[in-house]
Amino acid sequence: MIKQTFKDADGAPVKIWTDDVEASALEQLHNMSRLPFIHSHIAVMPDVHWGMGSTVGSVIPTRHAIVPASVGVDLGCGMMAHKLTITAKDLPDNLAPLRSELESLIPHGRTNDGRVGDRGAWGTAPLDVQAVWAQISCDIRLQSAIQRHPKLMAKHTMESGQAQLGTLGTGNHFVEVCLDTEDNVWLMLHSGSRGIGNRIGSYFIERAKELCERWHVKLPHNDLAYLPEGEPIFEDYFHAVGWAQYYASQNRILMMRAAMTAMQVALGRRLPLEIAELAVNCHHNYVAVENHYGSNVFVTRKGAVRARVGDLGIIPGSMGARSFIVRGKGNPESFNSCSHGAGRAMSRTEARRRFSVADFAEQTRGVECRKDADVVDEIPGAYKDIQVVMDNQSDLVDVVAELRQVLCVKG
Repeated sequence: MIKQTFKDADGAPVKIWTDDVEASALEQLHNMSRLPFIHSHIAVMPDVHWGMGSTVGSVIPTRHAIVPASVGVDLGCGMMAHKLTITAKDLPDNLAPLRSELESLIPHGRTNDGRVGDRGAWGTAPLDVQAVWAQISCDIRLQSAIQRHPKLMAKHTMESGQAQLGTLGTGNHFVEVCLDTEDNVWLMLHSGSRGIGNRIGSYFIERAKELCERWHVKLPHNDLAYLPEGEPIFEDYFHAVGWAQYYASQNRILMMRAAMTAMQVALGRRLPLEIAELAVNCHHNYVAVENHYGSNVFVTRKGAVRARVGDLGIIPGSMGARSFIVRGKGNPESFNSCSHGAGRAMSRTEARRRFSVADFAEQTRGVECRKDADVVDEIPGAYKDIQVVMDNQSDLVDVVAELRQVLCVKG
């Protein structure tokens, strides 16, 4: 439910689904609301917190302009979940071999040579990755943007795009094995468009800043530099972002197939490998054209999931906390949106200062996962209480399934 609303004298209204908003995030929201092209209002989800560029957990509808830094650089970052045909009794008592198999088949983190997203045990890219890359790399959306912006994609960037397809990355990206309340086994993962999406986002953020400076546009904050519809660069950006969002969705599908293969190997039995029955693949960092309050507008979801009537979405908790598969209610005030997770309660730096490896091990008891200094910043205590977040958005979604992690691979 909407817990607070504010409106600056020269800004659009901001509607917030929580009472828990840090001062730095509120400052970002005040700045964003003063942009002249906000449509109706800004909606703020209950997992809100400060973010690079703009506030994580915000839904920003705009007329005839997009703020690239609000869309961010992990374009199309999102979640995928798939309900398998097995139950908890089919899992081995010791999940360490399954985690090892997942880590082997899904490249993640940093390898010994310092590169991110190396193929690891796969060696060269498997045939399905090569086939997907061959199909998406010639997409006219990407090629038209590159032709108009030759500095957008260097040869090594494109090579990296292929190499990182089907890889997890670092930070809060993860692959999990979960159980629902009926002991059905689920696979769930979180990742985005990797380095190639980062390159696209970063490139156009800088172009937007250059244009606003050249046009002497007075901005509430430099991060809010925008691209106006009608300019060729706007179309180039929108096409390139659309391609990166597609890359991200295909990346998740490839990793889900690899996770299903890992499960099959670890169990020593064949499982249906088709992604069928109940599967969800949703973005939570992206921009799309939608109709709200009678107008077609650009909707930027910065850490938020689309939740139209009937839409399935994923709201993960932190490691060791519950996660939820949800169905949207289509609340117009949220622009048909819901939260994308629990939301951080503190920065990574603060989490590393405050918590120890022993704290991490205690808070992730019962979960097969890494328990070392490099993942302490992902400790459950660094995140908001997922149940409070869910209670605050009962008017946005219904719960379809409640999951608990039993295994987690972190990037």
